[in-house]
Amino acid sequence: MSTQRIMRITRRLAFMVLALLGLSLGALTWADDNATALRDKYDALAPQLKSNAFHRPIHLDSEETQNTLKGDIYAVVDYPFALINSALNDPQQGPANWCEVLILHLNTKYCHASSGANGTMINMNVGKKTEQELGDTSRVQFNYRPVATSPDYFQVNLSAATGPLSTKDYRIVLEAADIGKGRTFLHLTYSYGFGTAGRIAMKAYLATIGSGKVGFTKAPDGDYIGGVRGLVERNTVRYYLAIDAYLASLAMPADKRVARRFATWFDATEQYQRQLHELDRQEYLEMKKNEYRRQQTAQ
Repeated sequence: MSTQRIMRITRRLAFMVLALLGLSLGALTWADDNATALRDKYDALAPQLKSNAFHRPIHLDSEETQNTLKGDIYAVVDYPFALINSALNDPQQGPANWCEVLILHLNTKYCHASSGANGTMINMNVGKKTEQELGDTSRVQFNYRPVATSPDYFQVNLSAATGPLSTKDYRIVLEAADIGKGRTFLHLTYSYGFGTAGRIAMKAYLATIGSGKVGFTKAPDGDYIGGVRGLVERNTVRYYLAIDAYLASLAMPADKRVARRFATWFDATEQYQRQLHELDRQEYLEMKKNEYRRQQTAQ
């Protein structure tokens, strides 16, 4: 091989290495910037996290636009960052573990994770707050994507293009930063968009069985907000409590974790009965036992 050819090959390899390093450094810089921003948010929210209506270190924001709803929860949890990262941000086990989280929600009837040509998918069936046949429910297909991982920060994104009743652009985003002493600062976002059919369905729900339901943010008149903002706040809190119940169960023996998750989730929601109460405890536990048994078979 000639000297010139060796030099060309060497130069090409050098450029490839630099390009790869550039991508890696760019990803690390992005993660570091997000970690810094999340810790700054933790510092800014310190007073609210210390004293609030939740009686736990949680802060909730919500937003309503003409075609979208979004809820954001910021929370301090007493679980090490490494535990949360390996449980919910691992490309191999994370998707299945997210199903263990999502099934806790009243409206989740089934959840199954799979990998294929389109990436890692989480297929979730949603329906009423009571037991249903799967054929009577609606399926939402989430794409599972770990967005960033560093020694003290991660972000994972679950996104679905479409949902029932013309809802769309579903996003469940979890980011976490290590804040030391075995604690982690979490930021959970739950959002979706809706079209005409979705708007009509939500108005019908809020005008009938949902008419007396409220969220967690105080309105100018001193009562809690209702309407669609109240709706997204309730579900954002339910998803957060599901994450917390799942993480708490990991300290239990494996054969006791599932039952503990359901009990922990229900008991946590009952602390906010005006917003979150729907079923009696035994009714919820029996429903979820049946749904979890069904979830063990891929559909």
